[in-house]
Formats: sequence, C-alpha cells, structure tokens
Amino acid sequence: MVVLTKSSRIAVTGNQAVAWAMRQINPDVVAAYPITPQSEIVEAFASYVADGLVDTIIVPAESEHSALSACVGASVCGARTMTATCSQGLALMWEILYIASSLRLPIIMANPNRALSAPINIHCDHSDTMGARDSGWIQLYSEHAQEAYDNLIQAVRIAENEEVMLPVLVSHDGFITSHCTQPIEVLPDAVVQEFVGQYKPAYTLFDFENPVCFGGFDGLAGYYFEHKKEQIEIMDRAKAIIQEVGREYGRLSGRNYDLFESYRLEDAEVGVVVQASATGVCRMIVDKLREEGLLVGLLRLRVFRPLPADELVNALQHLKVVGVLDRAACPGSRGGPLFTDLKAAFYDAFSQGKVKPQTKIVSFLYGLGGREFRPEQVEEILWRLLEMSAQEKLENLTYYAGLKK
Repeated sequence: MVVLTKSSRIAVTGNQAVAWAMRQINPDVVAAYPITPQSEIVEAFASYVADGLVDTIIVPAESEHSALSACVGASVCGARTMTATCSQGLALMWEILYIASSLRLPIIMANPNRALSAPINIHCDHSDTMGARDSGWIQLYSEHAQEAYDNLIQAVRIAENEEVMLPVLVSHDGFITSHCTQPIEVLPDAVVQEFVGQYKPAYTLFDFENPVCFGGFDGLAGYYFEHKKEQIEIMDRAKAIIQEVGREYGRLSGRNYDLFESYRLEDAEVGVVVQASATGVCRMIVDKLREEGLLVGLLRLRVFRPLPADELVNALQHLKVVGVLDRAACPGSRGGPLFTDLKAAFYDAFSQGKVKPQTKIVSFLYGLGGREFRPEQVEEILWRLLEMSAQEKLENLTYYAGLKK
C-alpha cells in the first residue's frame, strides 16, 4: 500500500473510493453486514484493517439491524463510527435509523443505491434512501466516484459539528458508480486527518464523572413533542453548516460543494432537476440542445435532506416548466418524492407571495431497477418540457421515461 504525500490521481471504483476515504478518516468502529452492491466497501476497508493501516475495530454483525445497533452503542460511548449498507439492508435498519438520529449520534453511512424487492432486483434506483427520507438523517447524493470520496470526508465534519450532531448518509448509484472504475483525485492522508480532526463528543457513557442517559422513556408527561421540534430545527440549521464545510473543503481540494449545482440555468426557459449519476447524460443533452439554440438547463441536487426548499425555488422560479427526475416510485402519491417536495416548496413560496404562479412542475420517473437512462430519453424529456412551456394548461403531470413498449 502506497502512503501518499501529495494529492494523487488513482483509478478506483466508487466503492473503493469510499473505502479509501474511510481509511484516511480512520474511524474508531465500523459495524456492517454484507449486501450487494455495498459489500466491496467493507471488504476493501477490512483489508486496510488487516494490513494495520487503520486502528479501527470492525464488527461483523449478523444483520444490518444489528450492525446499526452496534454503531449506536459505539457512538454513545464516544467512538467515531461508520457503517455501509443499501436496499433491503437499509430497510432492515429502519427502526435504528430513527434511534440514531433522535439521539443525535454523528454516525456516517455509505449507501450504494439499490432497488427494493419485490421482484428481486440488485440494480440501482433510489427507493432505499428515499424511503428513509423522513428518518432524520442528512442525505448527500454523489454524481460519481470523486464526489462519493469527497462527500464521505465532508460528512464527518458535518455530522460532528456541535450545531448539528446528526447522522449523515452518503449515497452513490449502485453498479453505475459503485462498480465503475473512474479516475479520482485523493488528498494526502495527513490532510484528510487534519480536516476531519479528532472527534470530541460533548457527552458519552464513558464519562463516569458526568453521567448521562441515552434513550430514556419520554412518555405522556415528558417532552417527546418538544424533542421532535428541536430535531426539525436542527436539521434546518444544518444547511448552513453543509455549505460552510463545502467551502472549506473546496479551498483544500479545489472542488467546491454546495447544496446543489446549477448548469446553464440563468437564461433557460425549461430545465430538469436530477440527482446522482444521471446528471452526466442530462448535462450532455443540455449542451446538445443549447447548440441548437434551445434554452434548456439543469439543476443537480446534492443535498436532499435537509431539503434546500427556498434555495431551490430561487434557482428555478424563472423557468416556465421544471421536469423533476425521480429514480424512486411512490405508489399512492402524485409523482416521485423529489417532485412532491419541490412542488410543496413552490406552493409555500406562492402562498407567501414570494413567487408568481408561473412555473409548472412535472414528474418524470426513470431508471427504476437499474433501467438504463439513455440520451434519447433525456432529449425527449427536454423537448416535451419545451412543448409544455407553450401550453396554458397541462393534461398530465406524471410521465415515465424508458418504459418498454
């Protein structure tokens, strides 16, 4: 194993990029259970443990539920703690997700997005992390291996900030990113160590001089309601910390990070909102149509929780039509999860008189179960949005991109 003394470019899969960042962070405890396409992350990290490159204690749990339970136990004892899972594994953690966030434990989780069964499917969509969107975890979505590496390092600083103290989930698309080899630039080990610093929790079970209680009963006579309100307010305040950490990381690495990325939106008439690996093909088609004189653009959402609602409205309110691309289905709802969130944000802004009711918002479901998202599908979506921009009323607000005939 080569120990880097300066920033270097290496060719790795998305999973290996995450494992490399974990090695540089050197957490105290990693508890996990294998599941495709996550397993490679902990397998690679375990090799670093076996080679003596980190001081981490690995807990090979008997299930994902047990893995996150072990992380909770380690975190309340003051350990810097990480895990990784996806799909059914994340679903099996459901109960403990809420416990980790409600106890304000800065656990970091890597999640290569994978569809939920049934039917059985091991390929990419966002149904796993979108299903956990209300669990109180900060959620960062990565476009490629480089961003997965960068996001994981930033996640430590975000989670452990004394104004936040919340768990952070860092996702990248299963197989598309997790198993695709890409060149990335990695920082020197010492630089990463200095950036994340030493974890100094305010309260731990091992502080015997100042005993505390974690997870006590909070019934009818207690303050459960007030605690939930505080949790909501903390999540909202986390946006500023995420931006602050992104700017600092940008000065360190030359790669700046914000809540989202706008691309050719300033003078656009229509645009798409997208997350993760689908951004690249959308960016390519935006450039193609721009060369043809069409005013199209895109917004790539990096931070889904906390939702930057006001910021999204400000960035998109000048558009005639916005197409929201969701890689997760919400049966019983009117469109995908990102679509319904954005629509609510616009309605709030309209109700408060901040924007005029001029922007139409349309839902597009795509890529479920790993279905390939092709350039011609993106072009069709953008052409459809351009056609809608000339219509006074829309007959349909939900579309499916890439269905078999």
